[in-house]
Amino acid sequence: MPPPFPPPRKRLGQHFLIDPNIVRKIITVSALHRDDPVLEIGPGRGILTRALCGEVSRVMAIEIDPRLVTYLTHVLADCSNLDLRLGDALTFPYRTLPEGTVVVANLPYYLSTPVLFALLKSRARLSRMVLMLQTEVAQRLIAGPGTRDYGILSVLVQYWATPSLGFRVSPTCFRPQPKVGSTVVTLHVRKHSAVQVADETLFVRTVRAAFAHRRKTLSNSFRHEGFPPEIVARALAEAGITPSRRAETLTLTDFAALANRLGGIGANER
Repeated sequence: MPPPFPPPRKRLGQHFLIDPNIVRKIITVSALHRDDPVLEIGPGRGILTRALCGEVSRVMAIEIDPRLVTYLTHVLADCSNLDLRLGDALTFPYRTLPEGTVVVANLPYYLSTPVLFALLKSRARLSRMVLMLQTEVAQRLIAGPGTRDYGILSVLVQYWATPSLGFRVSPTCFRPQPKVGSTVVTLHVRKHSAVQVADETLFVRTVRAAFAHRRKTLSNSFRHEGFPPEIVARALAEAGITPSRRAETLTLTDFAALANRLGGIGANER
């Protein structure tokens, strides 16, 4: 007999998917081919894991809770194509994944953004991601300039991937029920970034600095983040961006132009 299903741990943000209809919809949205390598993060009760194993020839599942690994080892013993691993999604070496991996995950809400960025760091190994996220976070992924939800997450995700909303999921589809709504999103990883930048590290730093003080103008926000005011003023002028604008009004193209000018001027100043 399998061990009893362990009670959820609040500190791990565990909300287990229990609705088979949602599982079927996730499988449909994932559009898997038999030879797609699949990575599942947080298999939980294993309801989605079993369905994934029925679709592709290889599924790797990462679970941080050793109690669940013990449970899943028993209940999914008949899934011979499952590679179940005890591990932390924040520190897992995604760079070792097979090329073209499809990520399917019901991410803990409190960790969704750092895990997403960890995945994007190894985007060269990924084809797409199908993620269950808090609806508020999902809206940020697709937000455009001038909207309330537009921010760091919007710009950087859209720089590396093409996000699209799938469908909403009611709290009643989980045990225990979360206090927020959920949305399944798909992110198709770009083969080439949305805009060209000379220094990707500086581009990321530029975006983060611009949004660090949302209520401040760009010139003030960059000053507070340690950028030399004279270089920022020149870069904004050369990029055709008014210093009194705020970060949420800039497009991806604007951020790329600004980062490229900051890098060029900074290099000339050294």
